[in-house]
Amino acid sequence: MLAPTLPPSFLNLLSTLLRSPSVVGAEHAFFRVLQRELEERGVTVTWYEGLLVAQGTRPDSLFLSAHVDRHGLVCTGPNEFQYAAFVAGARSDLLGNSVDEQFMWKVVDRFQGEEVYAYEPWSGVYRGRGQIEKATICERRNNLIFSVKGLDHLVAGTPVAFLDRLHVDVATISGQLDNVLSAAALVYLFESGYQGTAFFTAEEEIGKSWRYLLQWFRRFGSSTNQLIVVDTSPFPDDEAAARQLLVLRDKDANAAFHGELTARLQAVCEELGLPIQYKDRYVEERNVQLMATGQAPMSLGSTEMGRIIAASNGLVTGTTLQIPTSGYHTMNETATMASVSAFLRVLGRLGDTDFPA
Repeated sequence: MLAPTLPPSFLNLLSTLLRSPSVVGAEHAFFRVLQRELEERGVTVTWYEGLLVAQGTRPDSLFLSAHVDRHGLVCTGPNEFQYAAFVAGARSDLLGNSVDEQFMWKVVDRFQGEEVYAYEPWSGVYRGRGQIEKATICERRNNLIFSVKGLDHLVAGTPVAFLDRLHVDVATISGQLDNVLSAAALVYLFESGYQGTAFFTAEEEIGKSWRYLLQWFRRFGSSTNQLIVVDTSPFPDDEAAARQLLVLRDKDANAAFHGELTARLQAVCEELGLPIQYKDRYVEERNVQLMATGQAPMSLGSTEMGRIIAASNGLVTGTTLQIPTSGYHTMNETATMASVSAFLRVLGRLGDTDFPA
C-alpha cells in the first residue's frame, strides 16, 4: 500500500515557514511572516503581546492553538552562546515535569557541527552564519554553553537559529518540526476554507505561552471556552512513533483535559479509520516497565493546554491533538506522511473544510 502524499501547496508553505527563524524569546520576525501568509489568504490578523490571532468569518465556531517558537541559541556575551530556552525562561520551571528539561541532558552531543545563523529579533534581518563546534553543560549556570565559529561579531541578545530545511522522503518529512508543522497546518486550514479562530503563541518552550492565551480569553472569550491545542508529540524512535497516526491525551502533568471534547476527537479519528494513542496512558504503561527494572520514570509532559486549564479557574478548558514524531527537538525530527495527512484530515473535519489531503 502506497504511503499518503501531502499537498504540494502545504509542503511549500511548511518549507517557507521552516526557513523563517523563530527562536524562543525572539519570535517577532516569524509573526511578521505568518501575518503575510495569513492575510494573503484573506484572514483577519490581530497582534497582541506574545500572541497572533487569526480569525475567519465565524471566529467563535472553533478555537485552535499552535505555538511558533523553536529552540535555538542566544548570544549572552562576547563570543558566548547559550541555549535560548533556558535564558528566556530564566529556568523558572524546575519542577521536573517538562519533557524538554529532561531531554536537554540527552542531546548535548547532538549539536556538534550544526550550522546556525543570527538575525535581528524584530525585523528578521540576517546577521551572519556560523557553525557549532561543541556544546557543553555548565554546572554553575545549569545551561548548555555553545562554542560557535564565525559569529564572534554578535552583541549580547542576538538570537541564533539553526539552519534548517524541510526534508521530504517517500514516507516521511523531517526538520526542526516542533512546532512549525502545526503552525503551517493551521495556515493551510484557512487556505482550505476554515472560518474559525487560530492562535499562534510565543514562548511555549519556556512555559509562558498560556499566559498570553489566557489574557485574550479574559478579554474576549465567553464564560466557558473550549480550545484544541495542536502540536507534535515525542516518541523514543521511529518504530514507536509509527504505531499510531495521531496522539490524544486525557491529561498532562498539570491538569485533566476536557473529557467530552477529547471523546469527540477520538470519535472523529475512529470515523476516519485513524489509529490513535493516548500519550498519558502510554507514559504510565512505560513507567510501570521502567520502574520495575529500576529506571527513572518518564514525564507526563507539561503542555500549553494543561497549564491554561490549571490557571484559568474554569474559564478555559480543552484538549490536544498531536502528531507523533521521533528525533524530538533536533534538526531531524521526523513525522510520517500518514500521520501528517491524518492530522490534516481531522482538522478539516473539525473546521468544516474541504481538505484535498
